[in-house]
Amino acid sequence: MNSEASSAAAPARAAFDPVASARALIRSARRASLATLDQETGQPYVSLIGVASDRDGAPLLLISDLARHTANLKEDPRASVLCAEVGAGDPLAHPRVTIFGRCAPVEKDALKTRWLARQPDSAMYFDFGDFNMVRLEPEGAHLVAGFGRIVDLGWDEIRVDVSRASDLFEAEDGIVEHMNEDHRDATRLYATALLGAPDGDWSFEGCDPHGCEIGLEGRALYLPFPALALNAGDVRKALVALVGEARSKAGA
Repeated sequence: MNSEASSAAAPARAAFDPVASARALIRSARRASLATLDQETGQPYVSLIGVASDRDGAPLLLISDLARHTANLKEDPRASVLCAEVGAGDPLAHPRVTIFGRCAPVEKDALKTRWLARQPDSAMYFDFGDFNMVRLEPEGAHLVAGFGRIVDLGWDEIRVDVSRASDLFEAEDGIVEHMNEDHRDATRLYATALLGAPDGDWSFEGCDPHGCEIGLEGRALYLPFPALALNAGDVRKALVALVGEARSKAGA
């Protein structure tokens, strides 16, 4: 995005919002790089992991007891997770955000539905006893949203306030099921008309007060809501408004 108009006659583009950009990168990440400190050498060790986000946006990781990064975290819980938008061309032109903090164990069964909605292929090993879930407790983030758009952010800035959204999260599973059973065409339209994604059988994966996650074959996108959503009714209004906008753009 560019905060300046491309010409005097053209309408101004949306202003760059680093908080919204960081949140979208975290929410849409399904693969990420995990940096830990090697227990034997003390050197940085980076591994590729599957990732999802907790209700407030903190990264969730399902890790094996056999993995080197798991042994590292048991010795030193400090870690960083890099979420990046991957595409053609210069990799430095694509946005990415690094979230850093300390990993702490969480009860994986309590997060099973949330995780599998975003990482369905892990269902075959999710219940294995040697796979456990940790949550990165963020302390801050470093966003690179393109050339000249580099911002340090505190976790208090990008953390999603869920204090008033208990009704929304209680309804989230039902919203996902309803959208995937009855409105898959709408999700497909969100992807193609509003997010510029290729056509395909996009599915609805989840939502939070600021937007929703949609996915296709391991890739995910984040679609912001036009207004804050704190319950199922708010989400319905947002999705109806967005499908109207998508149909208008598709028709044009």
